[in-house]
Amino acid sequence: MTTLKFTELNLSAEIIKAVADLGFEEATPIQSLSIPKLLSGLDIIGQAQTGTGKTAAFGIPVLEKVDPKNKGVQTIILCPTRELAIQVAQELKLFSKYKKGINIVPVYGGQPIQRQMLALSKGAQIVIGTPGRVIDHLGRKTLNLQTASTIVLDEADEMLDMGFRDDIELILKAMPQERQTVFFSATMPKEFLFLTKKYQKSPATIKVISEKLTVPLIEQYYFDLREHQKLEALARCLDMYAPKLSIVFCNTKKRVDEVTSSLQARGYGADALHGDMNQSQRDRVMTKFRSGSIEVLVATDVAARGIDVDDIDMVFNYDVPKDDEDYVHRIGRTGRAGRTGKAYSFVSGKDIYKLRDIQKYTKVTIKRTKVPTLSDVENVKTIVMLDKVRDSLKEKDLEKYSRLVESLISDNLTSLDVASALLKMLFAAQKKEQEQKADIFADIKDRYCDTGARDKGMVRLFINIGKKDNVRAGDFVGTIAGETGISGDMVGNIKILDAFSFVEVPAEHADNVINALHSSNIKGKRVSVELAKGLTSTFAKEKHFNNKRFSIERGPISRNRG
Repeated sequence: MTTLKFTELNLSAEIIKAVADLGFEEATPIQSLSIPKLLSGLDIIGQAQTGTGKTAAFGIPVLEKVDPKNKGVQTIILCPTRELAIQVAQELKLFSKYKKGINIVPVYGGQPIQRQMLALSKGAQIVIGTPGRVIDHLGRKTLNLQTASTIVLDEADEMLDMGFRDDIELILKAMPQERQTVFFSATMPKEFLFLTKKYQKSPATIKVISEKLTVPLIEQYYFDLREHQKLEALARCLDMYAPKLSIVFCNTKKRVDEVTSSLQARGYGADALHGDMNQSQRDRVMTKFRSGSIEVLVATDVAARGIDVDDIDMVFNYDVPKDDEDYVHRIGRTGRAGRTGKAYSFVSGKDIYKLRDIQKYTKVTIKRTKVPTLSDVENVKTIVMLDKVRDSLKEKDLEKYSRLVESLISDNLTSLDVASALLKMLFAAQKKEQEQKADIFADIKDRYCDTGARDKGMVRLFINIGKKDNVRAGDFVGTIAGETGISGDMVGNIKILDAFSFVEVPAEHADNVINALHSSNIKGKRVSVELAKGLTSTFAKEKHFNNKRFSIERGPISRNRG
């Protein structure tokens, strides 16, 4: 289709200047089609994939329609994840930098709600948030949508997949009936179409089919293996190819944590990046990755959207992505700035059919290859070690060590024998160091596994409110999902007693839940959370509380939110 220049879209001088500062001149297809219709006040159904410029497609009209003199909420933008909410807020702030008096406030779980309440109290014309946190603010009456005239649902299909339909409808009902309702979605499931019919008035439908993208500078391979072989395959690749920087993509946050823990246990410098981490944590991980203090970044697609690092040597699709464009986005992290790169996909079972779809989409042949064997890896390690020895031989301060070797040489022992023995010791020391790291990691996991949880992989948390505070199981599930971003169905068994409660969460999310919930409010009650101390301690705690003897030994808890 024909695209338009931003100067042809009847935009204000402030927006055109901000767009020019960002280096944009021509609008993308979704922007060319959407901006005029949104400026005219029409309801819109926009179908477009991530990466097509849809944030500007709805963000620019929203900014143009804001009345800076009115400090009430004029637009609410809903996003499925905190990452996307933050990203949308950042982009809108860039577009509005020459517009005075516009306040944009993102609200999402994982950030202290008091900070958001303060920001909202100062006046916010545009609020960008996740459904759970928006509902929380509505319940606290710190957010009033009766003044809002526009609502945008970004990635509506993702929000429905995450179970936010009820929240979305509550938010829509909290707004005036006379409003502009804008839905952007990559797909059009039945549930999505139901919402459009119920809440939109004669919407204009805009559909943009993305061009098929290719990545010619990236060598693409796949391994055909079983699920349980993936970790070993990844470890062998890292040892064999020794990438300076690499990214491992997984489809879920849980998988990211599992792979990261396993790599750390094997001695690799790895760290995780996913939606359960707050912004400062993500920034810290990315700083370490850019500086090279960690060489393997394990990430989900959503969390990796903002990654802009040019010298990534290799990308691993630990899980084959569900979406064709996600594949292009993932492997595009390498082979940047004219460099070459390599991408390896781990294909298990029916994944092969998805890989065929990806090949049709990208019009590139992804070559099958074999996982490096242990012998291959050992040969590479040997070559690397010998190279280090050669480099050491070039140094000038070897006299001390030469004398020590000479002292060992005798009629029955040559310098070759001594060198061989030293290399053997060196390789053995490396192997022992890796085993010790694995033992330390296993010990750490063992210390956090006995919390009285019924199900394997779960941790039991003690929370200081119960029946007397009128809490229900749904209050805990909703708060945990809203504050941390983890799915509500990941919360396990919940036991509510008179003065306190026990809630089970996945072990890998325990610290995040504790940090997010500590000092938050449920039903107006300040919450305190800690790990339960195991079966014996748990039973004792319940007995003490039931007998109204409230002496609990509180263990150390990390309060670091950074």
